[in-house]
Amino acid sequence: MALTFSAVFLFGAALFFLLKHRTLGAGSAFVAVMFGFFLASTGIAPTVNHLTATLAQTLTTIGH
Repeated sequence: MALTFSAVFLFGAALFFLLKHRTLGAGSAFVAVMFGFFLASTGIAPTVNHLTATLAQTLTTIGH
């Protein structure tokens, strides 16, 4: 668990700084994918999935 949390923190911090400095490219895409990959294996994954589903349902309801 400690390795997964460290990878999530590392890629999350890297993604934050890349977005802050508006650095776009293949490296940024790789960091974003790896952040998502490692985030999916943590305990927060069900919460993120629920939040995303709720947001999608809300946007669909507002659109009609």
